[in-house]
Amino acid sequence: MNPNPYINEDLQALAETARRFATERVAPGFLERDKTRDLDRVLLREMGELGFICPELPEEFGGMGMGCLAAGVIHEEIAAADLSFSYLNLLASLNGHILAKYGNPEVVGPWLKKLTRGEIICCIALTEPRGGSDAANLRLRIERDGDFYVLNGEKTSISAADQADLAVVFGRTGAPEDGAHGVTAVMVPMDTPGITTNRFDCHGQRAIGRGSIFFENVRVPVSHRLGEENKGFVQVMHGFDYSRSLIGLQCLAVARAALTETWEYITQREAFGKPLSNFQGVTHPLAQFDTEVEGARLLCLQGLWLKDQGLPHTAEAGMAKWWGPKLAYDVIHQCLLCYGHGGYDRGVMEQRLRDVLGFQIGDGTAQIMKTIVARVRAGRKNVPA
Repeated sequence: MNPNPYINEDLQALAETARRFATERVAPGFLERDKTRDLDRVLLREMGELGFICPELPEEFGGMGMGCLAAGVIHEEIAAADLSFSYLNLLASLNGHILAKYGNPEVVGPWLKKLTRGEIICCIALTEPRGGSDAANLRLRIERDGDFYVLNGEKTSISAADQADLAVVFGRTGAPEDGAHGVTAVMVPMDTPGITTNRFDCHGQRAIGRGSIFFENVRVPVSHRLGEENKGFVQVMHGFDYSRSLIGLQCLAVARAALTETWEYITQREAFGKPLSNFQGVTHPLAQFDTEVEGARLLCLQGLWLKDQGLPHTAEAGMAKWWGPKLAYDVIHQCLLCYGHGGYDRGVMEQRLRDVLGFQIGDGTAQIMKTIVARVRAGRKNVPA
């Protein structure tokens, strides 16, 4: 019997299938992809053929109509094998949600089918050099020119910037003083003339990578707009409630994998003639973290369940986003210490630590997430900033 109230037998079977794929195909290349910074497009297409990309999308867009919990259980299994590679699932689910909900079906439909088949990578271009947390304060200009929009400006710290085939781009169509109400979102093929990219040398998540995208007189049809003009930020940002729960699950999946391995390790490694598991100084921190990880995971699953039910889940998503990455980092750090110098050497445990750290920065900091939670609980007018 499955003890988890959110995961039924169908989802459990889906998770087991994803686990086999992750174990047999994703995990073996974990360390190598970090070195080469190559995402492996062949592996991405294999994942798409199995239906592991955007299973929550309707069948008309290439998905399986299975709901957000289905995406969640797949995210967990892929992330446990390689967090950086699982970022492809995250980007697909976040952007797939935006494209399917706000795009012209005739325009976005072919792209979504390629996305779900693993034939393309779609990035989201929101952050700019002036700052990431103040996401509505954008300078990239999107100006109307007949049946086209013309884009000029820069996006930075964009995941998969130099590897993406498609981008969801946010820019200013209104006046600066309009804030979030003067922002429009458009879908931009990355081979459009006028686009150039670079790549950063990041501490972790090196396979997915981050970089800048530069737009110089980039022209895209007005039909590529997502949502209404000047309302793109307000409309589309709701999709981030979904991705935040997924991010929590991804990071916690890495923590769970680290804990499983460490529990096994401390029963075999001896010190002073006894297994490390004989010492409470070793087991008690692990027991505490194991408890917290189980609780945090349930919170993430609850957020996805609420979304599937069409119920408010902004607070739960915010909690999942700040707690999951921080807890995962603390857990993996403790596990690494249990391995001593063997954990500190270049290898699986230290790479996990580097990878999860990035999620304490990207996609919303802990401070922003706590402010979101506070606004839900106390009311936005009572928590203005």
